[in-house]
Amino acid sequence: MKLSKAVRVAAITAVSLLALTACGTNKSADTTTTKAKTDSNVTTEGFPVVKKEITMSMMAPNMGFAEYKDMLVLKDYAKKTGINWKYNTPPQADYATKLNLAFASQDLPDVIYASGTSVMTPANETTYGKQGLIVPLEGLLKKYAPNFYKLMQEDPNIKKSITTPDGHIYSLPMIQRGATSNWYLGPMWYNGAWLKKLGVTELPKTVDEFYDLMVRFKNEDPNGNGKKDEIPYADQKDFWSRTWIMSAFGMLSNDVQNNGDKVVYNPITKNYKAYLTFMNKMYKNGLLDKNTFTQSGDQLTAKLKNSQVGFAQGYGPGFNGETTPEQNAQNPMWQPLTSSVSKKAVLPGNPRINRGNFVITKNAKSPAAALRWVDYFYTPEGATFLGQGPENGIWHYETTADGDKAKVYNKGIDASNAGEATAKITPNYGTTPPMLAGEEMKDPYANTILEKKTDDPTGDVYSKFAISETEKKIDPYVRVPYPLVYLTNDEQDLVSPIANDLKTYVQQMEAKFITGVEPLANFDKFVSTIKGMNIDQYVKVYQDAYDRWNNAK
Repeated sequence: MKLSKAVRVAAITAVSLLALTACGTNKSADTTTTKAKTDSNVTTEGFPVVKKEITMSMMAPNMGFAEYKDMLVLKDYAKKTGINWKYNTPPQADYATKLNLAFASQDLPDVIYASGTSVMTPANETTYGKQGLIVPLEGLLKKYAPNFYKLMQEDPNIKKSITTPDGHIYSLPMIQRGATSNWYLGPMWYNGAWLKKLGVTELPKTVDEFYDLMVRFKNEDPNGNGKKDEIPYADQKDFWSRTWIMSAFGMLSNDVQNNGDKVVYNPITKNYKAYLTFMNKMYKNGLLDKNTFTQSGDQLTAKLKNSQVGFAQGYGPGFNGETTPEQNAQNPMWQPLTSSVSKKAVLPGNPRINRGNFVITKNAKSPAAALRWVDYFYTPEGATFLGQGPENGIWHYETTADGDKAKVYNKGIDASNAGEATAKITPNYGTTPPMLAGEEMKDPYANTILEKKTDDPTGDVYSKFAISETEKKIDPYVRVPYPLVYLTNDEQDLVSPIANDLKTYVQQMEAKFITGVEPLANFDKFVSTIKGMNIDQYVKVYQDAYDRWNNAK
């Protein structure tokens, strides 16, 4: 599916919303920062970034497309900057283990790159910072990372979200600003062929209208095969679509969210009961696939391809065996629904910050040079370079009929294989590099890559469709469920024993309530059980962390 990389990154970030950490202080790291300010070999603007060439070391995950040392973008950038790298790039599957061993042995590279918050967790950031293994960056940013510093000044949430309780910034993030960066995860889609068969021209706006449409999907043979084999709404066992349906009842996650300045735990609210009641009605009347909580993603995909499903969640529509951009663009994205307990449309939004992607260690020869090296990627120009590579890599310039210049893919590269070609020349594929992501390429999979000033007459129809749908149906309604926060060490100790038990219990009971295995009459008992799991303490921790984040200067 087109746009898959962009939304994959969005999903990574969304899953990380409640990442936790500990706090500490670090005098030895502060000394490193002060010393770095006097690095006379580092320039403060333009290229190269060092007056005399240096070689540094980098550890990063390898996605298996190419070795970092062979990537055209990195080779070309080394010439621009004067900084050469020795790469240690374990396969992604082994990366977390290898990085942990490096910290345990203190055999560290100068820079740790594109780890993402699932590996370079907030807890790791502050723990290693406290131990003096990584360098706090806040004192260097204004001078040596002015582009990133400017982004922080423009959006105070960035600084608030990457500053630990001890007041330090230990890593730089990926900042997402692309056309689909608000996606919390892949959206919901309607089967456009079914809508056309039933003459549906206006999509549902309330849960009641949605229910009625699902009934029509079930009973009116929209796939036209004369059989009652239609599945109005389907999902796989992870049930990712819950988040979108819950939003119709005013909830943005199945965990905590802040409503204004008050943090609530959604599963014990009346809104959550209303959600379960609606989904139980859907399941009981055959409108939700009976295998939703047990089937694999491959089993769901097979049903989608076989024209059996009318409504599903994903990074793009996959109905009826459709594969071309034109076909996929016929399947409309859903629009947010309202209900009796939530009169105003709202959707969960991605915080658009993925933390833990650029860490400078105690062994760095020049933290200032490392920051100058990465700072370029926080500009549209630098992000474009990281994402598309230099001229004559996978693209070249051609003159258009009106005399303008256009970037055109090289021979043998088009929308179908551009991702694979890109993955061989840049680390910006499947990872979360430190950069300003998305703003540089509104339509990264178009057959023609054009400068912003030029219209694109041959671009990918589906990508443009998905972007247009996002602007109309997602962007106006998003709200981040809960900000990216750090927990103190004591807070971490309090919530860790509670969190996993809560998640497991709530998801098990959700499936039981929806399928009718557990009667909804027992919802109050469910709430009582959760309250007995120290939920008040759990919410207080997140309320305190939210208050700290909200009041941060």
